[in-house]
Amino acid sequence: MKRLSLWVWALVLVGLALWFWRGRPVSLVNLPPTARGPWVAFGDSLTAGTRVPPEAAYPAQLGHRLGVDIVNLGASGDTTADGRARLPEALQLNPRVVLLCLGGNDSLQREPLDQTFANLAALVDAFQPTGTFVVVLGVRSASVLDQHRRRFARLAREKRVLLVPDILDGVLGTPALMADPLHPNEAGYARIAERIATALEPHLDQLR
Repeated sequence: MKRLSLWVWALVLVGLALWFWRGRPVSLVNLPPTARGPWVAFGDSLTAGTRVPPEAAYPAQLGHRLGVDIVNLGASGDTTADGRARLPEALQLNPRVVLLCLGGNDSLQREPLDQTFANLAALVDAFQPTGTFVVVLGVRSASVLDQHRRRFARLAREKRVLLVPDILDGVLGTPALMADPLHPNEAGYARIAERIATALEPHLDQLR
């Protein structure tokens, strides 16, 4: 009985320790950023704003809401590997903030999950040494069960970046917010911009 009581107390102490550490705020890398370039949105068609005019894409709507200019470096069809190939284009801008949105096309093309997230990690690793604050925008996998959610959460935790999970949640599959089965319309991109703005607003004083 005495041994059982010791085990119970040990479990209680472990639980309290986990609760304490999970409750502590995560120190985000490069907050505030030291890079002096513009904000950059770097991604695929969700960033480029496929099916809508440039001013309706999420980077333009987000920039208008936050009062910052955001350079749109979205390229329709890009995978995470394509993003790595385009890195010099973004790095030469010395971006203060990068909004990184890639991974959806990897899933559509059935790229290995480990490779997708290795590429995303490499992209984060390329931006952080330059003093850039990285925001990762999560996208669900093209499968019944979302295979991306936990991996994006792990990436954000390991790299200490701000994560906006599943930016298409409540947009994808809602006809009033979609221009086609894969791409939002102007109202859908507005919903995405609102979601990102909500995540960024607590840090804006340090990011501007």
